[in-house]
Amino acid sequence: MRVALTGLALAASQPAAAEADPFVDAARHVPGLALDMRYAGSDNFVGRPIAGYEAPRCLLTPQAARALARVQASLAPDGLGLKVFDCYRPRQAVADFAAWARDPADTRMKAAYYPRTDKADLFRLGYIAERSSHSRGSTVDLTLVRSADGAELDMGTPFDLFDPASATDFPGVSRIQSRNRHRLRDAMIRAGFVPYAQEWWHFTLKGEPYPDTAFGRPVR
Repeated sequence: MRVALTGLALAASQPAAAEADPFVDAARHVPGLALDMRYAGSDNFVGRPIAGYEAPRCLLTPQAARALARVQASLAPDGLGLKVFDCYRPRQAVADFAAWARDPADTRMKAAYYPRTDKADLFRLGYIAERSSHSRGSTVDLTLVRSADGAELDMGTPFDLFDPASATDFPGVSRIQSRNRHRLRDAMIRAGFVPYAQEWWHFTLKGEPYPDTAFGRPVR
């Protein structure tokens, strides 16, 4: 009995087992997926690597990764594929964005990412927020590419342009640009993703597994 109690005490003193990782590496589950993970480097609206991004990886919930694989497969017969810019986004990255948005002096990337928008209006206009659906692990930012050479299709604006022109149905883009945007949107919707009207690149999985959980583990 004494031995049994000692064993129980030792077991109770051990740290709890780590919870199962809620994410998978999408590149391993989506054949041919192109990666351009902007926040792991300096090619983004802040101009430097963002807190929480320690590696240029696309982490997603298994459900979102499987849905993305369906999109990729549906595009293949037309010689097209997907390129992702952002997937799971840690809470500390969202906080980093918010802190940057509150610094009026840091406008070094304005010409590239918000030339027609006052930085002071980024929160009000919804381009920056205190929370992000990306932190739940089932939201992805992406575009279409030609499979043969990896060239991006013309969407009318670059990724992360803080401008009304980034809205999917913005009337000022060309017919070809509009067609490309809707081709991406329609393919994502068919696989179970929900578009965000103000950003042609942004989609969230319908019925996502963690609708109320914002994760904080780094991308590594």
